[in-house]
Amino acid sequence: MGAAGQNPSCCNADWMALLCPRLWDVPLHHLSIPGSHDTMTYCLSRKSPISQAQSRLLHLLGRVAPCITRPMVLKWSVTQALDITQQLDEGVRYLDLRIAHMTGGSERNLHFVHMIYTTALVEDTLTEISEWLESHPREVVILACRNFEGMTDELHEYLVGCIKNIFGDMLCPRGDIPTLRQLWARGQQVIVSYEDEASVGRHVELWPGISYWWGDKVKSQALLHYLETMKSCGRPGAKRWPVRGGHQPHRECGVCTRTPIGVPGEDDTAQPPVSERMGARAATRAWFPLHQHHCRGLRGRRHFRE
Repeated sequence: MGAAGQNPSCCNADWMALLCPRLWDVPLHHLSIPGSHDTMTYCLSRKSPISQAQSRLLHLLGRVAPCITRPMVLKWSVTQALDITQQLDEGVRYLDLRIAHMTGGSERNLHFVHMIYTTALVEDTLTEISEWLESHPREVVILACRNFEGMTDELHEYLVGCIKNIFGDMLCPRGDIPTLRQLWARGQQVIVSYEDEASVGRHVELWPGISYWWGDKVKSQALLHYLETMKSCGRPGAKRWPVRGGHQPHRECGVCTRTPIGVPGEDDTAQPPVSERMGARAATRAWFPLHQHHCRGLRGRRHFRE
């Protein structure tokens, strides 16, 4: 994509702007958009409270043997090593934001959650994303807001209000799935997928939640079989956003976490089956957005096609 000799991370930060013109008029759901799974888990700590959604047994163990329980929970919960700005710089454009209201916390302070609560606040993180987008005016991100542990209708309205205030005219309202050229012409850079039907019905700025393929496999071959099976079923419904896939790679047999993310080029032909493109040691990298669960896939550099 980028010119020879350029820093690959710089190319990744503006990869949408550098796509060939033929792809500017392709609806976004026909592009392969890389994403990070449990995006905000880089800011968890051993002192982070255990989520109220977890079992009473885990809470009991956390109180009785915190020096053992908390490090184990933390190790299992963290899926990302790079912070939100670094992920965007590396090319991530789909952000998996699991939002929660922490019991005992401030009335309006919302956190992210994955077994335990993050130290980062939702409003601060959205502001950081907005500031990054201002510096990259032709990049588009999908914010997948989900989970919503402990959220009341009042808190949903507060969160949606924050989203509107922070992103303003950057928000793409619900409708036909746009192309990059259309978004650029309108100055829109943010698509909000929101997994609360009542809120979506009240706010045109919100899109329905994107379907999720949860592989839940520890062996790469089992994951490949699952992905091929789901791929053969096609996309769910007409004019829908692409599904997203997640998996939990087996740490010892090694699912490769440094596979380059493929960006379509002028001369690209039809994609072969997932198993041929990925191989037994490849990461989840099919025609749907990339997700990597319980691995440090974003730690190393990501190199797009030049």
